[in-house]
Amino acid sequence: MTTAYPEILELLEQIDAIGYGRTRNFIDGAVTRLSPYISRGVISLPMVKAAVLKKFSRNQSEKLLQELAWREYWQRVWEAKGDAIFTDLKMAQTGVVNQQVPAAIVHAATGITAIDNSIRELYATGYMHNHCRMYVAAITCNKARVHWWQPARWLYYHLLDGDLASNSLSWQWVAGTFSSKKYYCNQENINKYCHTNQQNTFLDKGYDVLPTMQIPEALSATIECNLTTSLPATPTPVLNPQWPTLVYNAYNLDPLWHRDEQVNRVLLLEPSHYQQYPVIEKVMQFIIALSGNIPGIQVYRGAFTDLQQLAGNSTVIFKRHPAFSHYQGIAESPDYMFPQVSGYFGSFFAYWKKCERHLSSHKLSEP
Repeated sequence: MTTAYPEILELLEQIDAIGYGRTRNFIDGAVTRLSPYISRGVISLPMVKAAVLKKFSRNQSEKLLQELAWREYWQRVWEAKGDAIFTDLKMAQTGVVNQQVPAAIVHAATGITAIDNSIRELYATGYMHNHCRMYVAAITCNKARVHWWQPARWLYYHLLDGDLASNSLSWQWVAGTFSSKKYYCNQENINKYCHTNQQNTFLDKGYDVLPTMQIPEALSATIECNLTTSLPATPTPVLNPQWPTLVYNAYNLDPLWHRDEQVNRVLLLEPSHYQQYPVIEKVMQFIIALSGNIPGIQVYRGAFTDLQQLAGNSTVIFKRHPAFSHYQGIAESPDYMFPQVSGYFGSFFAYWKKCERHLSSHKLSEP
């Protein structure tokens, strides 16, 4: 995917909210492909919302805005619950017989053509369609009966748009630990949305049968994934003590942040963070390439406390984020679509009901 800021802004202008609403569940649907740039903070949710509502009515835009709000909702849950999002949040996952990842998932060898192709695409490009992510999670958690956490780490490791809240809580939604029931998929549904015509697989069953089935032989073997991050060697940043020091990270690569101000700009890559939440080298290269859109930025592998010492009396400024609650200095607010709606909501639709009120200034019907 491109990492050039002008090309990213062009993708923003090309959003088709109507096509998205009609076709987003199909693997060749009119999805925006903006998620890597939203996750990395290159563009913000308010920017996407503004671009959409400039061209489309609220009625035309609602499905897209709702899906964007899911991302914001997951972030609000993370803010409220902290590291609890990395454990079974509402209830324990039932039926678990293994903690590791099915070998057939890791090796793209489930025998389900669309799923295996999607996993191979993930390895090649760092992208997986959202519907396919749900399918993979459903097969892993509810057919192979694996606890969601290790497979979620495996997927996050490979995703260019990896977001710890969206990823972890989406897996929990599928596994039934953050939802009222488990999510199941069958072969008929996969065939419909992935344009395949496969039959006689372990998913070629009715939804009444799927929950009662034994673990398919194809999913019985599991493996432990060795997930590690290779951080680049970096020089010690040279900081002007008379200027504020802006701290960037993998979730804030905003080229417009304090633009045209005299500041030190540092992309901080903390080994402790990536030891806990590893990403593959392709993802790390993507993050560093995106930081190239920020004039004068220096990349620094080190701890926040080390950067503090280097900054000396310089004022340290950062955007508040749950992954980096140990930062100290001036914490600026994140860029939210609905800053008026905060706190914890037990369900997305309770959250969305509040958000809808702040869309009332936009027409409810097509012009």
